[in-house]
Amino acid sequence: MPSCPCHPWRRCTCASPGSVHGVTALHPLSDGDLTLHPSQPNGQVVTFDVEHGEPLGKVEVRQTTPGVGLVTWALEGGPGAAQQALRLVAEYAFGELGLERLQVEVDPELHSSARVAVRSGFRREGVLRGAALVEGERRDVAVYGMRVDDPRPDTVTGWTALMDSTLPKKRVIAHVVVRDTGGRVLLCQVSYKKDLELPGGVVEPDEDPATGASREMEEELGTALPLLGVLAIDWLPRWEGWGDAVEILYDGGVHDPSLIDRLQPDGFEIKGISWHPPDKLAGLVSPLNARRLPMLLDAPDQLHNLRDGSPITS
Repeated sequence: MPSCPCHPWRRCTCASPGSVHGVTALHPLSDGDLTLHPSQPNGQVVTFDVEHGEPLGKVEVRQTTPGVGLVTWALEGGPGAAQQALRLVAEYAFGELGLERLQVEVDPELHSSARVAVRSGFRREGVLRGAALVEGERRDVAVYGMRVDDPRPDTVTGWTALMDSTLPKKRVIAHVVVRDTGGRVLLCQVSYKKDLELPGGVVEPDEDPATGASREMEEELGTALPLLGVLAIDWLPRWEGWGDAVEILYDGGVHDPSLIDRLQPDGFEIKGISWHPPDKLAGLVSPLNARRLPMLLDAPDQLHNLRDGSPITS
């Protein structure tokens, strides 16, 4: 249905008998508990007066770009009332104002406001660093969004999508420990740092770690060696700007030293490959690999449970 030229947010009712300037009367919204009274659009803004026997405050929807509205609120009555009000406003904004997306912007330190946004159906989408200026101080802004076609928060898929948007997401790294018959380990000279590294890399979204390890080997060395099992599971703390991660080290088997002649470094990420004995790794690899690789190479038939390259003993 086309927009009314007098009120571009509202569906056109110019042909409806009894309408004034193409806009019908605005009826209050209610869920049997709260009552919201929407105002006529004022430019790009619609304001909702919220009542629960007595006035609780206001919710505002401001159109920022075509089809997109920014939702703000100032309400008494606690988070439950705010959540109810935002759900009603969202349905009105999609159904009556014709918006396709709603957005909430929250100070990441205001955890109660973030919970209201999520429980009202807004998924956490990211953080705009330093996007707000508050009393002369740059503050981050957490962005929460809802699309008209999102499943609603009172459905299973809607609720799980909301929770998935807020829960931690750790990186998963998959490396492969390849040995030769002399007990040496295969290491790669990479283009982005001085330390020699194991073949492998970061697992992609929706990719299982073993497939990720094989894919990385194929991309880096032209061959995906069979994976014989897991040698170690290691947790890595934050480091050099990286967030924490879980790393799985796979057993790439024992091979004749001539294997290296059949591998083809990609020449971009991997500049070269070479065999190295476990007692000569210090200074060639990162302190992390200097701690754990000799241990893994000494006991390759054991599953090593590690924390930052050291055994977890308790």
